[in-house]
Amino acid sequence: MTTTNPLPLTETLAPGDIDALVDVVRDCCASQTPLYPIGGATALDYGRTPQQPGIGLSLSGLNRVVDYPASDMTITVEPGITMGQLRETLAGERQELPIDVPQSDAATIGGVVATALAGPRCYGLGTIRDYVIGISAVDGRGTPFKGGGRVVKNVAGYDFCKLLTGSLGSLGVIVQLTLRLRPIPEKSALVVCDVSDSEMAERILAALVNSGTTPVAIELLAGPAWQNDPVLGDLPGGAAGRIAVGVSGTATEVDWMIEQLQREWNQQHVTGVRAISDAPADELWSRIVEFPAADAPLVIQSSVRPSDVTGLVEECRGADEACSVVSHAGSGIILARFAEVPNDDVARLINNTLRPAAVTADGSLVVLSTNLGNQTHQTIWGGRTDATVVMESVRRQFDPQRLLNPGRFFRD
Repeated sequence: MTTTNPLPLTETLAPGDIDALVDVVRDCCASQTPLYPIGGATALDYGRTPQQPGIGLSLSGLNRVVDYPASDMTITVEPGITMGQLRETLAGERQELPIDVPQSDAATIGGVVATALAGPRCYGLGTIRDYVIGISAVDGRGTPFKGGGRVVKNVAGYDFCKLLTGSLGSLGVIVQLTLRLRPIPEKSALVVCDVSDSEMAERILAALVNSGTTPVAIELLAGPAWQNDPVLGDLPGGAAGRIAVGVSGTATEVDWMIEQLQREWNQQHVTGVRAISDAPADELWSRIVEFPAADAPLVIQSSVRPSDVTGLVEECRGADEACSVVSHAGSGIILARFAEVPNDDVARLINNTLRPAAVTADGSLVVLSTNLGNQTHQTIWGGRTDATVVMESVRRQFDPQRLLNPGRFFRD
């Protein structure tokens, strides 16, 4: 996503510990200076571009592992540790946080929680919201607070973990996280097939609900980005896209699921069925994960009913023939990358076509990134709703002066 910093910063501070961070927030509160928390700077273009000059608060200095009781399958870390560093730490114990994010060598765990972007394995293994069991943060007045704990079954207190997840740093600055973990599976693979049109894609996706297999990911891939894939090869003539199903577990489980899914698809007369594992699977998986981070004029994310995924994908492809799509179809999540959208057509495309289609499917749509000018809050996030009113009320309790990331998530 972001390659340059779009924030209107007068300076950037990088406190080395929590006490120093608290002092920075309190000073900004006293002077009524906007404060912009920064993790790995990989998603700064998510949300509306802020306009008020303020201070950047880099969390790069808060990058320590606080506690790692591997036998408890939990870890407590500071927010500035990158997903790549976290992955390496956990790999020594054959454990993982199964959250797939673009640019993992730069993206920080604090930023991942703040943005709450879902990766492919959300279908079978859940989202980051399901893995945060303890959180500590500092509100807009410089007051530390925390919720949850360091054990999985801790349920005491208000659920700050879920409240702060996805808040884009507008309720508080995260300073510590406790995460539950999973064992790294013995084997993983992708089973792929070709689809000729949206009707065929819908039929295959619907049948997966009753599959004897238990996928961790169900991906619908469409558009130019997938027509000449190094692993999948050229898309056959007449094919509209591909479906890739991710399976993982013991070697015996994965081998059985591959054979079972191939049998099910053969019975449905599905073509182009093949299993991909080892390095080729890792290569393809990486492209799926990195898809929304590629440079493009416009990238959107929509969440709809899984049964309405193919319809919205058709809407996106109809609006721009050069549009490419990765859909975590089992979860109803669509990532669409547009290539040919004139600057003055963005608002019309989002507000008049794509968002109404998502809302009709009981869903929502947000703009993940765009280089086509500073779009309005309406275009980026959608209109004001009853849920927005509640969120604004909550925000006033945590940041009454509206100093944390002003204008990015809320209408300031």
